[in-house]
Amino acid sequence: MAVPFYDENIYLLNMKNDAEAKLLETIPSVEDLNTNNTKCIPPTSVIKQLAVAIEAGKKFKTLKDLLASFGNSSPSKEKAGLSFSAVKSLVICETEDKLTSGFGDDERVLALIHSLFDAGRFIHVANETCALAGRYMENSSKGSLCLIQKGVRQGYLLIKDIHGAPPQSFVVKLSEVIGSFRSLCKMALFWCRVVKELRRFWSEERHLPGIPVNEIPDLNSCLLYQQLQVINCCLSRKRQQSIAAESFDSEMMEASSNVKESVLSLGTMSVSSALYARVKTGEIVLRQGANQLLENLTMLETGEPIYSPITQEGPLLTEDLIRETEELVLRTGSVGAGCSRLLSDMQAFKAANPGCVLEDFVRWHSPPDWIETEPTDEVTCRRGQLSSRMRKEGNLWRELWETSKPVPAIKQAPLYDEDLAVEGILHFFDNIPVTDLFQQLFFSLLGLGFVLAEEKVSANENFSKLFYECQGYVLATCERNVWNEKLDELCQVYETVETMLTSPEEVMQTLKQAEEAPMQENGSAAGGELKLQFLKLAFGRQGRGY
Repeated sequence: MAVPFYDENIYLLNMKNDAEAKLLETIPSVEDLNTNNTKCIPPTSVIKQLAVAIEAGKKFKTLKDLLASFGNSSPSKEKAGLSFSAVKSLVICETEDKLTSGFGDDERVLALIHSLFDAGRFIHVANETCALAGRYMENSSKGSLCLIQKGVRQGYLLIKDIHGAPPQSFVVKLSEVIGSFRSLCKMALFWCRVVKELRRFWSEERHLPGIPVNEIPDLNSCLLYQQLQVINCCLSRKRQQSIAAESFDSEMMEASSNVKESVLSLGTMSVSSALYARVKTGEIVLRQGANQLLENLTMLETGEPIYSPITQEGPLLTEDLIRETEELVLRTGSVGAGCSRLLSDMQAFKAANPGCVLEDFVRWHSPPDWIETEPTDEVTCRRGQLSSRMRKEGNLWRELWETSKPVPAIKQAPLYDEDLAVEGILHFFDNIPVTDLFQQLFFSLLGLGFVLAEEKVSANENFSKLFYECQGYVLATCERNVWNEKLDELCQVYETVETMLTSPEEVMQTLKQAEEAPMQENGSAAGGELKLQFLKLAFGRQGRGY
């Protein structure tokens, strides 16, 4: 018969492990995150958690693979410190029942989701920085960046250079929330819950908070931010198209009912209305989709004024789609997308300018292909000719012109399907590569930290040089594309910046020790050897319990 065995050391160890496990299983609350806002930058612990998630995510191809591994793993917990000496608390695997069952319905998770998607509530509040950001954007658009402090200007350039996300954007808020989880599984599950909410916002035709409502993707920002921009822009386009379609139908109905009256009042006079044009036969025809009168430009065969048409908007291309398109063109020589756009423009032009000819279209769409000449006689109205490439037999433009019909853009088959585009993005989010996701969140939050710290630290003559060394280290690491091997160092550099703000006396003491270091044999001060490296080691391991 087995006798129960009691070992005090094992008992204490189990108690420690149980306490640690309970801590790791906790879900951050909105109040916890708001408490962190007493600091002026996101805490280093959040940055480190995202960095470790990048390393841990290398084991999996996509998010679905990662989640599947939790279900197939044993309940035993595996530490994910990996190469990080400073971070050893991330749990990769946890009991499936405890994590996946009802996670998305947990009150704390729902509170985080509500706060994240609440347009009027920011998790990381920094009003002073928002004001600086507004002045920065205002003055940069005017070309007078000199009105903004050097530090603030460089901070925003750093965000662009490291491919982060704008401060106070949805992506930055998301980074802080996900980085506050202590379990890789919960980080992944929360992302899935976010994607579910993104789908709900799209189905309810609601714009995402913290993302521009109607801007083309910013290629200087991370791909995640670009894709969220596409979602908002697609929603705006759909609304605009719905309004435009209703307005077009109303205008055409009213114009058609008044066409007889217009003909009687205009008689044989030249028609110069944006709604009507006289064709070669003398018949007055309704213009459709006319946008703006083009000055000093009339149709060659009818003498009627030419109006630029309302055309279809182009596709919303993120950096990955631009790369794919370029590769497709180089590999196949395909110009299909370009032909579709050209045909669409031709149809819109014909609808807006009844009686026009190819030469009229070329003069509007491609002026260099129209060569002005003196008229051959006093009767002809033609004062030029097409370029040699346009006159060549089999020219694509002429072939498309002959097949095109007068159809206003609002009535054409769409060149860009907003529903399909957004569905593709949401599907990508479901299967996003794990490392790519956490990398983007990491650099978005890292960029925010430097922007928030800059305005305070750059003005301090004791710290400004060191701060810009830290910033330069981050920039150089990203430019050389070695960040993947330097995540530990990046975290320690960030912690140095945080220490400048929270414990300036500690930094001053360390700087003094570096300056008082003994001279080397070659006569140079040992403390002068890149203070940054000295400090990141000092603050990365000193008194942190690692």
